[in-house]
Amino acid sequence: MKDTAQKTQWSKRTRAVHAGTRRSQYGELSEAMFLTQGFVYPTAEAAEQRFIESGPDEFIYARYGNPTVAMFEDRIAALEGAEAAFATASGMAAVNGALVSMLRAGDHVVSSRALFGSCHYILDEVLTRYGVEVTFVDGTNLDEWRAAVSADTKAVFFESLSNPTLELIDIPAVAEIAHAVGATVICDNVFATPVFSDAIAQGVDVVVYSATKHIDGQGRCLGGVILGTEQYIRKTVEPYLKHTGGAMSPFNAWVMLKSLETMDLRVRAQAASAVAVAEALDGVEGLARVIFPGLASHPQHALAEQLMEQPGTMVALEVTGGQAGAFRFLNALEIVKISNNLGDAKSIATHPATTTHQRLSDEQRAEAGISSGLVRLSIGLEDPADLIADLKGALAQV
Repeated sequence: MKDTAQKTQWSKRTRAVHAGTRRSQYGELSEAMFLTQGFVYPTAEAAEQRFIESGPDEFIYARYGNPTVAMFEDRIAALEGAEAAFATASGMAAVNGALVSMLRAGDHVVSSRALFGSCHYILDEVLTRYGVEVTFVDGTNLDEWRAAVSADTKAVFFESLSNPTLELIDIPAVAEIAHAVGATVICDNVFATPVFSDAIAQGVDVVVYSATKHIDGQGRCLGGVILGTEQYIRKTVEPYLKHTGGAMSPFNAWVMLKSLETMDLRVRAQAASAVAVAEALDGVEGLARVIFPGLASHPQHALAEQLMEQPGTMVALEVTGGQAGAFRFLNALEIVKISNNLGDAKSIATHPATTTHQRLSDEQRAEAGISSGLVRLSIGLEDPADLIADLKGALAQV
């Protein structure tokens, strides 16, 4: 049975541990894992009724819902301040589900240009293939948002903190522009994290996360989640995802539930290390610049202080010598691992131009600020002094 204890006054850290818990008749302390695809009905009439309308603790099929998945959905919704959530098989399933479920041929979407490569693919190729018009803008330029958004705009989409160039979107301002024409504001909030961002309170209608990143935080499971109003989740997102099969598995939901308990501690430690790393590398030979919202040199430093409790766990480095210099740097790292994940307990370095954003044209990468020397760092849980020594040692090889 779902725990209905009052939680609105709890802090985020407490909600991440207790919100949405369902306990069986056994009264287990740790959340139960319901590894089942289907559910049994006492009578044929009960089965018929459940397909007509299911109660909050009644389930039909794991693709539609599952007690363990429901606990994760309720907990992350409570954490985010959303009315409801739908957990998905991956972060990209969440982005796809949030957009495709609400759009039809002839609709218009405005999106920031600085996006993760797969997000760009969904907007630039998938949506346009089915007759949706998409306009890309410089997300940091409010005049471009105003010029692009029109009475026909159905949705706007952006990453609150862009991957990999760490550009910030002025969420309240963009939300005001979009809401003036009745458009839905959809935000990929992965880099900002549920710990440091209050995107819904700032005007976002729909938040998506790749739970694979900071929510899991330990490189184990894929997952995603879409958060929004009860109407949007239940009437728009759920029908699309339950019929197209993008639901999260019960096992992955259980892992995510347990990860939420430690997310606040992990992410705050990573963010503190990110500040130390960015400050230590700023001005070091071998780097043209360090991109980090917590540095005063970041062009949107003031906006970051306004919108985020802390500047996050990600740092971008512009390594001198282009791709060759970046590769020499990457290959000299010892502690920091080369991978394309982020938000992990292990620090990770990525070369976006040849991996996560390699399918973009040279022109598209240039427009997004992704140079051949750009390296994205995801700061983990190692001792920051060790990370700094490793990064400086590798830069000495550039």
